[in-house]
Amino acid sequence: MAVLQVEKVSKWYGKHCALNEVSLEVPEKGIFGLLGPNGAGKTSLIRIINQITGPDSGRIFFRGEPLKPEHVNHIGYLPEERGLYRKMKVGEQCLYLARLKGLSSADAKARLKEWFERFEIGSWWDKKVEELSKGMAQKVQFITTVLHQPGFIILDEPFSGFDPINTNLIRKEIIRLKDEGASIMLSTHNMASVEEICSHIALINQSKVMLDGEIKEVRSRFKESIFELSFKGQMLSFTNALGTQFELLQHSSDADLRLARVKIKQGLTVNDLLQRAIPHVQIESVSEYIPSMNDIFIKVVEQPEEQMV
Repeated sequence: MAVLQVEKVSKWYGKHCALNEVSLEVPEKGIFGLLGPNGAGKTSLIRIINQITGPDSGRIFFRGEPLKPEHVNHIGYLPEERGLYRKMKVGEQCLYLARLKGLSSADAKARLKEWFERFEIGSWWDKKVEELSKGMAQKVQFITTVLHQPGFIILDEPFSGFDPINTNLIRKEIIRLKDEGASIMLSTHNMASVEEICSHIALINQSKVMLDGEIKEVRSRFKESIFELSFKGQMLSFTNALGTQFELLQHSSDADLRLARVKIKQGLTVNDLLQRAIPHVQIESVSEYIPSMNDIFIKVVEQPEEQMV
């Protein structure tokens, strides 16, 4: 069962179409990557899901029910635009936001103590928000987003402003929340994180869903009969053996090994490639090259819509 179903949702701002009949499903108890370039419509969709704005047409279902105001209580939302009160102390800010989410003072303090210990930020309790760096403030807002233990969590650019160590910390926490049963929608430009932790994605560009599905299936869909080989021998001998039926895309050396990426032309197989190469070099390994989500993102965004079949 999907935690969220979006059916043909459209949104206009004057003459600008932010969303054009967008449909997607967010699986239960998984991490769903919502991808797209700046201005594609991702934030417009997130705001509609959070009922900050409404769609001009289309429907949204939350756990099988039409989206209702009370469903907001089951959603944790970390917006891209941060929203802490700069003059408040960190501790009282967190308590205030926790009470707005329905937690008692005692429960809020107990949960905050656990989170502050996990993030090793106990000394921040009496600091004013304005004393915090961007990354420090983002840690605090991440905590306030998930403190009420929502079943569905929407994170809009959660890694923005973090160094690699804290990016890894937040990534681990997202995985832990998923393992504990939360369903997560992750909007980010960090394709490495998408590839590492997301099970499904949807890519929005120019207000439309251009690509969606399980990550493994999506990556497989973009395969182009490209293989990576490592071998011992002369690169020139290997290149000459390819002839005109195989295209050498790139090559390099690693210690005593040569590395090559080769595209096989239509009608041929990797066995044909090996038969050509083996008499001339010693093959050590061969594997099919599967495009990364970063490569796919660039290709889909840059390729004209009519070519995306």
